Amino acid sequence: MAEPVLLHEREGAIARLVLNRPDQFNALSDELVDALTAAVAELHTDDQTRVVVIAAAGRAFSAGHDLREMRGRADEEYYADLFGRCGRMMEALVALPQPVVAEVQGVATAAGCQLVASCDLAVAGASARFATSGINLGLFCSTPSVALSRNVATKHAFELLFTGDFIDAETAARMGLVNRVVPDAELADSVRALAAKIAAKPAAALRSGKALFYRQLHQPLDAAYRLAGDTMAHDLLHADAIEGIDAFLEKRDPTWKRD
Repeated sequence: MAEPVLLHEREGAIARLVLNRPDQFNALSDELVDALTAAVAELHTDDQTRVVVIAAAGRAFSAGHDLREMRGRADEEYYADLFGRCGRMMEALVALPQPVVAEVQGVATAAGCQLVASCDLAVAGASARFATSGINLGLFCSTPSVALSRNVATKHAFELLFTGDFIDAETAARMGLVNRVVPDAELADSVRALAAKIAAKPAAALRSGKALFYRQLHQPLDAAYRLAGDTMAHDLLHADAIEGIDAFLEKRDPTWKRD
C-alpha cells in the first residue's frame, strides 16, 4: 500500500502536517493539495491545537506544482480548477485560528515558496534555497506572487519573480520571507521550540490576535486602529486577559484557561 501523501503528527498542542512525496521533492500534486485542504479544514475547528507546523519529508520542502501531472492534463479548465483549489488552500492557512509555522529544508520553489509565504512564521535550515522560478520555464509565477508580495518588499518580490533566481536562506531572512535560519541539524528542534513557546500562550489571545492581524493589515490607518481598538476592548474582558493582568500586578505566574 502506498504511503499517504500527507502525514499527520501530534506533539501535545502542536499539530504537524508533513508533505510526504519525497521522491517528487514534495511537489503539490492534486492529491496533496486536496489532502492539505482537508487537513486544514479539520484543524480550523480543533480547539486542542494551538500551533500548526507545515513540514516535509526528504531533502526538499516543496518544488511547487507537479509539472509532470499538469502536462498530462493540458486543459485550461483543469488548470483553473487546480489553481483555484490551491489558492483556497493557501487562504485557509491564513484563515486558520492557530499560528502556522513552516519548517523549511532544501528547496522551496514556485508554489512551494508560496506555501512558505502563506504560513505565519517560517524557520529555514541553513542550506535551504528559495525561488519563484516559473519565468525560467516561460511562465510567470502568478499565484506565488500573491503570497510573496505580502511577505517581502515590492522590489525584492519583483527581482525574485522576474529573474527566477534562487536565494539562500540568509537572504530569505533578510527579505522577511523567513523568520530565522538555523543549522540544518537543528531545524526540527528549533521549530519545535518556537511552536511550544507559542502554544504556551493563552488560546483566546492567539485566535483573536491572528484574526485581527490579517484583518487590519490592508485597512486604511484609521480603520485599522478602530478595528484594533474594538478588538482590544472586547478581549480585555476575557478571563485570560483578566488573569494575566492580575498575575502581573500580583507578581505571580498566570494560569491560563485551557480552551
